[in-house]
Amino acid sequence: MRLEPVIGLEIHVQLKTQSKMFCACSNRGEYEPANSTVCPICLGHPGVLPVVNEQAVRFGTLIGLALGGKIAVHSKFDRKNYFYPDLPKGYQISQFDLPIVQGGQVEFEVPENGARRVARVRLTRVHLEEDAAKLQHAEDGKSSLVDFNRGGTPLAEIVTEPDIKSPAEAKAFLQELRLTMRYLGVSDADMEKGHLRCDANISLRDVEEPSGKFNPKTEVKNINSFRSVERALDYEIKRQTKLWLDGVPPMDSATRGWDDVRGITIEQRTKEGSSDYRYFPEPDLPPLHLDELVAEVRKRVPELPAARRARFVADYGMSPEDARTVCDDLRLADFTEEVFSELREWATSPTPDHKEIKDWEAEKSELAKLVSGWILTKLNGVMAEHKIDIRILKITPENFAELLTLIKQKRVTGPNAYVILEEMALSGADPGIIMQEKKLEAVDDTAELAPIAGNVVAANPKAVEDWKGGKTNAVQFLVGQMMKATRGKCPPDMARKLVEDELAKLK
Repeated sequence: MRLEPVIGLEIHVQLKTQSKMFCACSNRGEYEPANSTVCPICLGHPGVLPVVNEQAVRFGTLIGLALGGKIAVHSKFDRKNYFYPDLPKGYQISQFDLPIVQGGQVEFEVPENGARRVARVRLTRVHLEEDAAKLQHAEDGKSSLVDFNRGGTPLAEIVTEPDIKSPAEAKAFLQELRLTMRYLGVSDADMEKGHLRCDANISLRDVEEPSGKFNPKTEVKNINSFRSVERALDYEIKRQTKLWLDGVPPMDSATRGWDDVRGITIEQRTKEGSSDYRYFPEPDLPPLHLDELVAEVRKRVPELPAARRARFVADYGMSPEDARTVCDDLRLADFTEEVFSELREWATSPTPDHKEIKDWEAEKSELAKLVSGWILTKLNGVMAEHKIDIRILKITPENFAELLTLIKQKRVTGPNAYVILEEMALSGADPGIIMQEKKLEAVDDTAELAPIAGNVVAANPKAVEDWKGGKTNAVQFLVGQMMKATRGKCPPDMARKLVEDELAKLK
């Protein structure tokens, strides 16, 4: 018997609308005092009438179009009946047989053995619904409080086919889906804040079984991070494998909760079916007719992460890994793209000062390394050190591109360019002005620098003796002393040559 996991996911995406799904209450209740963004509609008072949030419908349509799904010409809402403390009406307004989107797929890359392979997961549907309230359990386990601020928040539920083959695939799929939601602008999709929540359905099957039928699935709830998704599925594979090997595989679908602290799943109840929810059409909401809206929203589908990564490689010469890292942050990708745009304009300018780049296409790979290195390493380092977010960064793409041109023109050395970068991040000043004011411009006059190299060699006899003894790192030490003596103004390659010239005189 050879077992393989069969995994499908149900993802709830909290939509970033101004108001809730069926009322005018603020959709930012998570930032407000408990039970302060509520009204009779989202509290389920008798006699109130819900009204559909048009922006939520637009967002749901946008998600469906971006994921390649079929948008329903006619859709409707249904009542999903169940009784729980966080559901004041005793039912949830959701969608059952006529969801807003059917089908679609997500293509993504899965890290595997030091490389990446492409995987695809088909989607069953995307439907709209309202969120439940939020329970806050006391530490002693004796009481619970309910915050209704979240009740009525718009959700898009994305349901996959059971195409996922491993916990690593599930994690990679969710990461790509989260990034897609951010690119679409429909959600912040922050799992830790509950903007993106995932329930995982998993079963095992014998790959040698000729019928190929699926077995009863276990739904794992309460998963709030990508790492938890992997851990929970790993645990369930081991737990269910043991049951199979013991001759008692799961016979009924069940719901289990993930305990992240203990690293185990805990049985909660048998899993409900659609009949348990007693769906029926929502009588207080008219059906949706989406023809005109779909045509309008289709024009607003932006470039998605995979397409942008590929374009950064093709158009700008970035390595696939650097393109992936940059494009994982939408705002950083926008910043990087504007930097490249400025550099390309600079490179194709007829100005004599811009002669360093003669052929953009021939040199774009080298430029891409310069951009990637200074954004992903240097800029990210400065932002981390000074706790600056890209959203509030004072450096404009134009000024950042100007700094890179100074480096490319060798008007400033790498160490002093970093000094300029840090000042730019703190003040937002122009790099050329900082270079002049702080006297950081590179010096490449051999007549001026050669005596300094001589002084450095003379002042460090131990390093000279080490060099004579065959210790090659002694030269690097002397180069560092040369850079220090010139306050970083001497280009490192020139500093090495001058030091080596002085050492050669001692042979």
